[in-house]
Amino acid sequence: MTELAKTFDPAAIEARWYARWEEEGLFRPDRPDAEPFTIVNPPPNVTGSLHIGHALDNTLQDVIVRYERLRGKDALWVVGTDHAGIATQMVVERQMNARGEKRTDFTREQFIDKVWEWKAESGGAITGQLRRLGCSMDWSREQFTMDPHFTRAVVKVFVDLHRQGLLYRDKRLVNWDPGLKTAISDLEVETREVKGGFWHFKYPLADGVTLADGRDYIEVATTRPETMLADMAVAVNPADERYANVIGKEILQPITGRRFRIVADEHADPELGSGAVKITPGHDFNDFEVGRRAGIKAADMLNMLDADAKVVQTADGLVPAEYLGLDRFEARALVVERMKEQGFLIPHVTQDKDGEPVAHDAEPRTIQTPYGDRSGVVIEPWLTDQWYVDAATLARPAIETVRSGAIEVVPKSWEKTYFNWMENIQPWCVSRQLWWGHRIPAWYGPYAFSKEERLTPNWPKISYSVPDDYALANSVSMDDEVCVCEDESSAIAYFEKYYSERIGNRKIILCASRSDALGKLLNGELDQSSEMPIWRDSDVLDTWFSSALWPFATLGWPPNETGGVDAPLLAKHYPNDLLISGFDILFFWDARMAMQGIHFMGEVPWKRLYLHGLVRAADGQKMSKSKGNVVDPLGLIDQYGADALRFFMAAMESQGRDIKLDEKRVEGYRNFATKLWNAARFCQANGIGASATLRAPAAALTVNRWIIAETVATVRALDAALADLRFDEAANAIYHFVWNRFCDWYLELIKGQIDAETKAVAGWVLDQILVMLHPFMPFVTEELWNALGTRQYPIIIAKWPLAESGAAADGADAAAEIDWLIRLVGEIRAARTELGVPPGARTELLVLSHAETKRGTLHSRPPASDLIERVRLNRASIHRLARVETVTFFNSGTRFDLSTGTSRDRTEDDTNSRSPGIQLVVDGDTFMLPLEGVVDLAGERARLAKTRDAAARERDSLATRLANPSFVERAKPEAVEKARADHADKAAEVERLDAALARLG
Repeated sequence: MTELAKTFDPAAIEARWYARWEEEGLFRPDRPDAEPFTIVNPPPNVTGSLHIGHALDNTLQDVIVRYERLRGKDALWVVGTDHAGIATQMVVERQMNARGEKRTDFTREQFIDKVWEWKAESGGAITGQLRRLGCSMDWSREQFTMDPHFTRAVVKVFVDLHRQGLLYRDKRLVNWDPGLKTAISDLEVETREVKGGFWHFKYPLADGVTLADGRDYIEVATTRPETMLADMAVAVNPADERYANVIGKEILQPITGRRFRIVADEHADPELGSGAVKITPGHDFNDFEVGRRAGIKAADMLNMLDADAKVVQTADGLVPAEYLGLDRFEARALVVERMKEQGFLIPHVTQDKDGEPVAHDAEPRTIQTPYGDRSGVVIEPWLTDQWYVDAATLARPAIETVRSGAIEVVPKSWEKTYFNWMENIQPWCVSRQLWWGHRIPAWYGPYAFSKEERLTPNWPKISYSVPDDYALANSVSMDDEVCVCEDESSAIAYFEKYYSERIGNRKIILCASRSDALGKLLNGELDQSSEMPIWRDSDVLDTWFSSALWPFATLGWPPNETGGVDAPLLAKHYPNDLLISGFDILFFWDARMAMQGIHFMGEVPWKRLYLHGLVRAADGQKMSKSKGNVVDPLGLIDQYGADALRFFMAAMESQGRDIKLDEKRVEGYRNFATKLWNAARFCQANGIGASATLRAPAAALTVNRWIIAETVATVRALDAALADLRFDEAANAIYHFVWNRFCDWYLELIKGQIDAETKAVAGWVLDQILVMLHPFMPFVTEELWNALGTRQYPIIIAKWPLAESGAAADGADAAAEIDWLIRLVGEIRAARTELGVPPGARTELLVLSHAETKRGTLHSRPPASDLIERVRLNRASIHRLARVETVTFFNSGTRFDLSTGTSRDRTEDDTNSRSPGIQLVVDGDTFMLPLEGVVDLAGERARLAKTRDAAARERDSLATRLANPSFVERAKPEAVEKARADHADKAAEVERLDAALARLG
């Protein structure tokens, strides 16, 4: 036994124990014959640092992993980091910019080398921070989504999906981030409210056509006037009679002079504005669909912006020169100015304070504006060629697995959200215009027309000279021949065959890009009679494409030709048992893992999906740097220890609710660890050490049988709560057992009477406590476990306590007796505290009446003689804990001296039942504490009444405020919530003080 320090110091033990666990390989699955348990962590960005959301997510995972490990399972917690394409490239480019360098100063390969150098030096800091939190991950198999084996998995998935027709190339609108110069997903778009304008314009009808009311124009309105440079239609509702005579007629757009049709489409709402909508299919998602329904092909839709969101010439050449090169917002101002000059702006008219009309260029509007969540730049819908996954097809079996229960979603309330998104899922754009990431395994070559194609009368014209025996298409990139395959050699083989079948044998020359390849052809750098260029797709895959493979690629999928060294691991640990993640990545990651796992493995990726909420500031607001309310979990660990933060996270995690971060609660759980520490020191001082048995020792004493039964009940409560993923219930069960039952009562009850049996029982109970508490507080429990005696193994691989039914049954009668004692002492203590009885004052206790035993009551009531015996058996505890000297039974006339254990008949000199005092009722028995001469009863009545009246005034004032609709509707939600909480506190205080006054009579 190692003597514990007087003061609990978390920092002194945390680093030491974590290093030992990791060095001894105790996080690895090493029980080949045991039932497996597998969980994967949501891989944090390699650029990231531990934030409060990580602390919650990983704490919950570690609680479950440590619990299942203690239960004897072969537990594997897969850990790793995500290469985080956009975030990582941003970090590295910022560092380069600080040195006066740009990414484009280097080749792609040179830049990638710089990213790997950054990762080796600075990347992955979060893995050390996860260690500080105590996460028992299998670091020996740490994963990275750019590792070679992961790249092999990504390539296979891409190629297989393409061959199956589930991954394809298409020209569609994407969310284009001009700051990052890449497409991003809908989920990476952050909508903000921005003050803007709503401009109304006249679009003149061509060829002298007029509306039924005689107007020669249609009124349209827009928040983005610059997009009229690429307008291709005006839409009206087919049921709108105002425009029935002009459907199919043409508009003459004032700025560009472009002519386009008026089309009928239900997208136009007759009840909104003029009922007519200008259509820019190349720059608006709704307009894109209207354009397609109107017969405009995606390849023919006009694009007026470049990758920097600056104006470029459209394919028809009709954008005036003064707009070219302007930023989109500069172009907006110029369009409005020119339309106003030409008389096509319809002003927005208001009245001044004198009622006079005032004309404005635009109607002020608050506009929901899309921003890139990383760049902070306004997102632009942009028409580009991208790679897409047929998500709707992959989603169908993933929907069914949740419906059938093959995947259990906890809390179940999230199923509706999951179904709604999955059933309306759009094609998944998986290509990104970055250099860092998994490069798309697609190679291109100039399209070669076969002889049969050249014999058709409509084959495309060629824009540059080529020999007569073959032809190459030199148009947009969608016309290139594409080969999706595993590697460069396969691509070369494909194109050798492709060209030989159409134009004869050619040597394949790998070029850097399409422009490089076609430039070499046009400039004569390649011998067209014997050589042909190809190039690889320059884009990389969406980060979530690779992380969607996390549950099986981390386990060694796909196995190589010999099965692969990890094939047994894959067979044993897939599917995973559980996934714990924040609800905010349900669609980023969880749903995509479900789709890919089912498709490629034929099984769900995990059997259960637990979605937790957010950690919010103490006032309920979402944490953000701009609000200045972000809390650093590492700072909390420095101040209170990892165990306290972990226990707070678990105790506050209630299914379906967000967590309010209350630092006082974290401090309270540090105090909880200190209380356990002091309890262990008390045990050491009294010769109580490590237990030698997993089963409860034999016990005859009531207090020992009671604590054994309480221990078993707590094991059962923990098992039930963790089976249902009720982290708060599990944490609160062990908390209340340790603090209230073990520390506050059991250790107090055994003081001064610790015999051999009690030492054995107390040591066993303390061991069970440490094991039960270990998943929540791993560091302090490991320290105490080893300090209490020589152990065969550290607590991290100990055995979970047995929920023995026999021990619980044997302790039933003991529980009744000890629970009665606790209630009696608790009532006496509470009464003494309320009435200001000096702590050292000894009092009498009178038994005024006794309730006979009744069947079906909550607490069994023994006959009066048994109550006397019960007092006799527990006299030492009542004497010491309740500060009671004598107990007088008025029914039997017996007076019992607790200090000596003797009894005698009550005499006339003894305290009378009518003496002033506090009346208490315990299990139907009425007791009284005579207080004459102990406290100033009149003064106490006055003090309590004054305090009660003050609390009642505050209660009523808060009730009045809460009854005022103006306050409830207009005040901040957190202010209303605080007022309700304060009202409940004051109401409870009034009730307590009323009860105290009633006791005084």
